[in-house]
Amino acid sequence: MRRSHLVTIVAAAALTVAAGALVAVSAAPVARFVVAGLALAALAAVVGQAIEAVGERLGPGPTGLLQSTLGNLPELFVGIFALRDGLTGVVRSALVGSVLANVLLVLGLAFVTGGLRHGTQRFDAEEPRLNASLLLLVVAALLVPTLAAQSHTPAASHTTALSDACSIVLLAVYALSVPYFLRRNAPVPGEKSTGAPPAMPLKLSVGLLALASIGAALAADWFVTPLQEATKTLGLSQTFTGLVVVAIASNAVEHAVGIRFAFKAKPEYAISATLSSPLQVALLLTPVLVLASSGIGPTPLTLVFPPLLVAGLAISALVVTVVIYDGEYTWIEGVALIGLYCILAASFWWG
Repeated sequence: MRRSHLVTIVAAAALTVAAGALVAVSAAPVARFVVAGLALAALAAVVGQAIEAVGERLGPGPTGLLQSTLGNLPELFVGIFALRDGLTGVVRSALVGSVLANVLLVLGLAFVTGGLRHGTQRFDAEEPRLNASLLLLVVAALLVPTLAAQSHTPAASHTTALSDACSIVLLAVYALSVPYFLRRNAPVPGEKSTGAPPAMPLKLSVGLLALASIGAALAADWFVTPLQEATKTLGLSQTFTGLVVVAIASNAVEHAVGIRFAFKAKPEYAISATLSSPLQVALLLTPVLVLASSGIGPTPLTLVFPPLLVAGLAISALVVTVVIYDGEYTWIEGVALIGLYCILAASFWWG
């Protein structure tokens, strides 16, 4: 194992232990909130290194699927804990914020990192285009229940049933998309790798992935428990907290991985890892939380979102589709994506 890997693992372990200790002694909410967020970031770095090592043996598609599955575990726990406390508004904004953070902020940072370091980067655009198409489907799935409720149609009094139906469709689409991506990116029989030897043994990489993901889930719990008190002390609204703070912290794994791949001049891996996460949030995590919400907390979660959230999601999906359509990216396109994210985040600063 490289020395940098060992340093990252030690730092992640120390911060996780510190976060747990602050919880045990009932420290101030802001202190628990901040340290748990730092622990999530350090654990993200560990996961990023391990996924990169595993990805050297797999294609971009399987790597992105593995990364997004493990990386979204903290967000699943955040959603469960928030629903348990009746914070459905925070969950809605965090789910949309997770998609926005990945397709705008993280993808933008990856483009800036890869573009400035390596110049114009070209990639196979077929899979990113499909990801963008699926993301547009998610926008439609959110738009229909929202319009039904806002327009006071006959379905407005059945938003829970409509949300459940849309969630089942999204889960079916996700289930059918997984084998497609895996078959498309399967290695060619007899093909040999010509790159450098992997940075870690496979067993060590998988073990680190599992341990870091479990640690991230614990840190996510410690992060969300003092969330209300800490954000009130810091003067943040619940909507902004869910859209920006919770979304970025609970998705720190994906943030680190996509940017790391771009820095290594691996555009296919960077885009796959970055876009796989919001798709899994939209096609898997969101419908799972919707269907399970009735048994978790006092208020069921529906797909009726505030119109501005749906509009921001739709704008982001369209912009990303245009940016990736030509199969190449530059650093200035990354700056534009980051700028759009800042504009959308600012629109929710006041709630």
